[in-house]
Amino acid sequence: MDEQAKKTALRGITYGLYVIGTKLGDDVNAFTGNWVTQTSFAPPLVAIGVKKGTASCDGIRESGVFSVNVLESGQKDLAFQFFKPVSRVGNKFGDVEFYTSTTGSPILKDALSWFECKVTDTVDRGDHVLFVGEVVDAGVHRSGDPLTLRELGLFYGG
Repeated sequence: MDEQAKKTALRGITYGLYVIGTKLGDDVNAFTGNWVTQTSFAPPLVAIGVKKGTASCDGIRESGVFSVNVLESGQKDLAFQFFKPVSRVGNKFGDVEFYTSTTGSPILKDALSWFECKVTDTVDRGDHVLFVGEVVDAGVHRSGDPLTLRELGLFYGG
């Protein structure tokens, strides 16, 4: 296989940028992710890829739930805040406020929209775990265009 061709082709897949919320026992966590896609209308299913060996991956495995916060175009700084582990104090990650709903996973007040899922299937292959979740709750904070990885000038894949 031509490695450069593979890398170029895989980088042609378009991605959004999301803050994925997890539950860790009685605590919560969140991280920036981009491997998110809807996989079914009825029931509404979503798949996410989560890096193995992280607290977030372990939290989703143990709790069986996660939230996906859709960021708005221009929210680059918000996305970057969750590229590294974040500390929670009360209902904030740093200066980012959140609340919880059906699953107890964090929902960012500044997100464009959000949805929560209960894990239905897990595929453990490669360096990420694929979690498939059924959407059990959703909300919209405002209308707007979602943030994309391309907007940030970043590439993921290959």
